[in-house]
Amino acid sequence: MSILDSLRPKGDAVEIPLVYVRDAVVFPHTIAPVLAATKFCITASEVAGKADKQIFISLLKNIPPDGANDIDVQEIGTVSHVLQSIKLADGSVRLLVEGQRRARLRRTVFRKEYLGAIVDLLPDDEQMLPDDKEFSALVQIVRRDFANYAELVKKIPTEVLHAVQRAEDPHKLCDTVANAMGLKIERKQDLLSVVPVRERLEATAQTLSQDIELLSIQKRISQKVRARMDKTQKDYFLQEQLKEINKELGREDDENEFAELLGRIESKNPPQEVLDKAKKELARLAKLQPLSPEAGVIRGYCEWLADLPWSARTAEAKDLAAAKLALDEDHYGMKKVKERILEFIAVRQLNSSLKGPILCLVGPPGTGKTSLGRSIARALNRDFVRMSLGGVRDEAEIRGHRKTYVGALPGKIVQSMRKAGSTNPVFLLDEIDKMSSDFRGDPASALLEVLDPEQNATFVDHYLELPCDLSGVMFVTTANGVQSIPYALLDRMELIEIPGYSEYEKLEIAKHFIVPKQITENGLGGSGLRIRDDAILEIIRHYTMESGVRSLERQIAHVIRKTAEQAVNAGYATGEKPINEFKRIIGAASLQKLIGKRRHENDLVFSEPGPGLACGLAWTEMGGTVLPVEASGFEGEGELILTGNLGDVMKESARAALTYLRAHAADYGLATKNFSGRTMHIHVPEGAIPKDGPSAGITLAAAIASALTVRPLSPGWAMTGEITLTGRILAIGGVKEKILAAHRNKIYKVLLPEANRKDLDDIPTEVSTAMEFRFTSTIADAFSILLPDARPVMNPIKPGRKKTVKTP
Repeated sequence: MSILDSLRPKGDAVEIPLVYVRDAVVFPHTIAPVLAATKFCITASEVAGKADKQIFISLLKNIPPDGANDIDVQEIGTVSHVLQSIKLADGSVRLLVEGQRRARLRRTVFRKEYLGAIVDLLPDDEQMLPDDKEFSALVQIVRRDFANYAELVKKIPTEVLHAVQRAEDPHKLCDTVANAMGLKIERKQDLLSVVPVRERLEATAQTLSQDIELLSIQKRISQKVRARMDKTQKDYFLQEQLKEINKELGREDDENEFAELLGRIESKNPPQEVLDKAKKELARLAKLQPLSPEAGVIRGYCEWLADLPWSARTAEAKDLAAAKLALDEDHYGMKKVKERILEFIAVRQLNSSLKGPILCLVGPPGTGKTSLGRSIARALNRDFVRMSLGGVRDEAEIRGHRKTYVGALPGKIVQSMRKAGSTNPVFLLDEIDKMSSDFRGDPASALLEVLDPEQNATFVDHYLELPCDLSGVMFVTTANGVQSIPYALLDRMELIEIPGYSEYEKLEIAKHFIVPKQITENGLGGSGLRIRDDAILEIIRHYTMESGVRSLERQIAHVIRKTAEQAVNAGYATGEKPINEFKRIIGAASLQKLIGKRRHENDLVFSEPGPGLACGLAWTEMGGTVLPVEASGFEGEGELILTGNLGDVMKESARAALTYLRAHAADYGLATKNFSGRTMHIHVPEGAIPKDGPSAGITLAAAIASALTVRPLSPGWAMTGEITLTGRILAIGGVKEKILAAHRNKIYKVLLPEANRKDLDDIPTEVSTAMEFRFTSTIADAFSILLPDARPVMNPIKPGRKKTVKTP
């Protein structure tokens, strides 16, 4: 007989071996595994196995410390029958038990090596009354909700579902449902501890309702997640299929290439408009066959987007002293340009948003305009790019071709920006005056947007079709003259004139820049080679004829190469003699042996004064030059003959000079018969060279007056100035170049318009101190200097007689 059978109607307390557990709640009418892990529980299971196999299983409230005898367990537990007992390797016992009755623990008693539980069995024979509709409704709710729960969980065995539907005993119904639900241990213990059957049904129904609601929410979330995952898995599956297809077609690397391209573009931090365009083009490219022509065009377009510096900038120099030193190291003189660059650096520190200036360096060839652009970039610590505009006649060279054309490329502006690698380089537009135009467009008009600070922030290249910000670029243009530059383009640039160099300036440039450079380049660095000043001056005066120093550098290089040849012949290149032992001093007398005879003498200058001879000064793109003028009168029809390849303006100046002298003949001792029946012939030598301009007016007037009065001009004078019919002398340009030309040809007295007095500030001191300048505002004042002893001519040349005038 079991203990349960011995406990009868009065429900007297009984002692049963106690097995307390940590992670399990055993319900009546269910089978469950239980672990007996402590020595008390192991001994209790052994004692029960030797008796009637009845144990009382209760859930621990708190885990006792090791060696403690006072065990705190739940008041309500389950009297269970041990079906199977298995000893484990660690000494614990795995029990398979069947729950039989709930019981209430009164107290525990210590029985040597195990604990005994004094318990009262709880009633389990309550039946619902036939007319108790509320009770019946609770049972139906529990059955229905459990069915719904089972449908949501999908893990409830069919036999459990049938057992719930057939259960008549309310307690058995609650026990079966609570055991089948995946509840936490605490919630299972709460359901086990409810004693009144109605309250227990309500608690079970409430628990079912809560779990059903939670499971429904989880199901909805799971369905949404599954839908997304299904789409992701579908996309992954399709992508894998596409990879295999592309692999068969030889396109397995395309996707990586597209991703790399997009990553390169994004790394340049371009504007959003550029990024959107790139993504659109790459999406188009992904749909095309790799060998199709359009795919090549789009791929090339995206490569350009990835290569351009959309946001990269270089840190600009802020040290004015260091910038000035950098400019002085590279170029001698050029005061105006250097001051303008230092001004820009200073203002940039006060206003970081200042846009880059657009400078136009105008001067003769060889004066260092192009190399100055690189020096400016070094002083500003910016990247440097150069674009030559000489001979450019197609607008597409500036703006590029539209990418629909075969072989289309961006314009030179965008190409140079890619080469620079930053958005704020120094951009040199070389030879801007050498552009031309034809049916393909006018490149000068395309440059209007590039060189306008108000527009170049959104410069659009035809190839890119996207705005490029050029506002941070410092544009520097070079030109030999501004006559051929359109006014609209010229108006956008800040003109800085770079005049030709004087002999002294050329000497300093040669000593400090050219000679050291050429000695190093020609392998004589470290040697004792020295070129004396007299040799350099000889080269300047008689082997070159220019305003710049380009030919000077070539001739000096020629001298050094010849010297290097001599050093090699002497054994300094074979290792027999070290190059630092080579000594050579080159003077003026050595030049003819090294580089041949003189190539240039001075400009054509009349060595002896004579009637009708005058010396003018002219400006050319090569610098200043002396302009000799010859005038001769003879019996004729009273016409004016002009020869020497003269332009219209110069011809008009000659006519104006002759008209002035006719009107003021009496002032200079001339009569009407000096003009009537006489032809005046004016010739400007070197007739193969075109000549034009108004500045020869005073020279032509002086030559005509000298010829008419048959008296030579005061010797040693050169002159320049525009004249009017009323006898005024107007200002002219190119004063520095003209004065340097006079100094170069050893003409030390110059007659200038009064309005040009201010231009003497630009003349080098060593030149101005060696020369005499006279300023006049009228022709009469000029003639008082040039023809001081002019008086009436009593015996003019009679018809039929010839007077020979000696001219060089």
